[in-house]
Amino acid sequence: MIKQMDYANLGKTPDADAMKKAKRKWDAIAKPLNGLGKLEELFVRIAGIQGSADVRIKKRAVLVFCGDNGVTKQGVTQTDSHVTALVADNIAEGKASVNRMCSRCNTDVFAVDVGIKDSAHSQNIIRERIANGTKDFTTEPAMSAEQTEQAIQTGIRMVKRFLDEGYTILATGEMGIGNTTTSSAVAAALLRMDAETVTGRGAGLSTEGLLHKRTVIANALTKYGFNGQEPPDAFKVLCTVGGFDIAAIAGAFIGGAIYGVPIVIDGLISAVGALVAARLCPASREVMIPSHMSKEPCTVKIMEELRLSPIIHGELALGEGTGAALLFPMLDMAEAVYRNDETFEKLAISAYQCFED
Repeated sequence: MIKQMDYANLGKTPDADAMKKAKRKWDAIAKPLNGLGKLEELFVRIAGIQGSADVRIKKRAVLVFCGDNGVTKQGVTQTDSHVTALVADNIAEGKASVNRMCSRCNTDVFAVDVGIKDSAHSQNIIRERIANGTKDFTTEPAMSAEQTEQAIQTGIRMVKRFLDEGYTILATGEMGIGNTTTSSAVAAALLRMDAETVTGRGAGLSTEGLLHKRTVIANALTKYGFNGQEPPDAFKVLCTVGGFDIAAIAGAFIGGAIYGVPIVIDGLISAVGALVAARLCPASREVMIPSHMSKEPCTVKIMEELRLSPIIHGELALGEGTGAALLFPMLDMAEAVYRNDETFEKLAISAYQCFED
């Protein structure tokens, strides 16, 4: 039997010396100070996570955690759960949107089955299946404590596996019909916000469908006592209204903190996994790399809670890790400048002075 772990004191502290060296390197390059803005900040952050100013981002991957959600029985989605297995197979075979995008930026993609209802068939999928999808949280908790812990541990283990294979930065993706409902429910509970405020249209619900989705979430928050004034226990919230994909993503961020690996946040579901991780393991916040601001309404609040500021504002709502993948070409271009040895000193010109606070 898997025992629930205490993650509160796990994780490494970012290397302050590496961060200072990375900042000095940026400031020495013959360009205006902080000229690349948030990209410079991300490099300094990654240096602290990796423990070296020699930032390494070349070997990278998107880990797409796939699982089904029992709440789809309540009609909160346009499609039924069989689509999860179909898309997971497509991802594993290199045919999905995230694969097409990642092929342009030298990024590998791996599909991880943590609970697909109709098990995927591709030989390329990483099989970590916990159960045949989660339960319908309108009638009973989505996952048992043991299942939830197993999913978190899977995320941690995947980070270690890919670090051992030479990957130096990872991104979190997901595939699971119904997971904007589960993620909105988790966000509402943890942020103590109402269902109407946090819930968006997901994969294009009609207005009638959106109203029904909000009602389903609101009823669940009341059923499990998650609409009070006191912050609820994050693990309990995850078990009750979450999903295998969210739990595994949370584990990936915790794994990043344990093993010193930067983990890129994608959209809403990934951000909710990050929020859960930060509540369970505060050190995991330090390894989170923001990419884009999702179209879903509660993403802004989550980013504020995590004290992160995404670079990309494209109103994306695709998932799979596609928004996270968009960040990698930007990091590549920033790295080209970061590796530049055309310094103020080499060019014998006066360096810019910083007059900002």
